[in-house]
Amino acid sequence: MTSARDTRSAFRRWRAHRPFWGGLLLTLAGAEILLTEKASLKVVLHIGMQGLAGYLLPTLMVLCGLLILFNPAQRLFYSLVGILLSLGTWLTSNLGGFLVGLLLGAVGSCLAFGWLPDQEPRRRRLLRRRHA
Repeated sequence: MTSARDTRSAFRRWRAHRPFWGGLLLTLAGAEILLTEKASLKVVLHIGMQGLAGYLLPTLMVLCGLLILFNPAQRLFYSLVGILLSLGTWLTSNLGGFLVGLLLGAVGSCLAFGWLPDQEPRRRRLLRRRHA
């Protein structure tokens, strides 16, 4: 029981020092767009050399999301590239994964861009009321 508790607290400490939700959403957006590329629908759009751009942009989105998670010092660059890639999928990857992947990528990039590394954690409203 204590090892599970230690593992969970170690994960929380790791997560607190990086833009976790931004990187995760950007990674999930790229994965979702890659999955919609394989959709067996008649509305699937392929542009370029056999649809190469349709696979390249979401793959780079997944890569940017993972780099945001594991290299948070460069989060500004990766989040800017991530938002540009997300917007580029509108044209190359089935309207950005039928809008779901595009929106997830945009929100994840914005969260990563706005994350501040040395910001003090917010205290819950209840704790603030008790101290006031």
